[in-house]
Amino acid sequence: MEVQGRIKVIGETQSFGSNGFRKREIVVTTEEQYPQHIMVEFVQDKTDLLNSYKVGQQVKININLRGREWVNPQGETKYFNSIQGWRIEVLQAQAGGDNLPPVPPADAFEPAGDLNEDDHDDLPF
Repeated sequence: MEVQGRIKVIGETQSFGSNGFRKREIVVTTEEQYPQHIMVEFVQDKTDLLNSYKVGQQVKININLRGREWVNPQGETKYFNSIQGWRIEVLQAQAGGDNLPPVPPADAFEPAGDLNEDDHDDLPF
């Protein structure tokens, strides 16, 4: 599975307990009719994958959905879900994207008026 969107927040790496568990969270805003702010967590050695990314970048994150069961001290069972990322990459600009100059409309050009009617097709084939 994957999530695509623009990076909104990149959290700091958090460490928990004496076992060295590490977690880092990123929030990606999807670009659809009703944008969603999706929090994805990267754990253990995957936390380092976020080091080279910045807020505002368009990314694709490969994810796994995780679920777990927990029984509280009163004996009630609770269920929790998380979204764990395991790969992230920058999305390239689409063709005609931000790196290209804007294309003027076709009616912004004047028709060529210096055509010589006597010239015939000069293509070599």
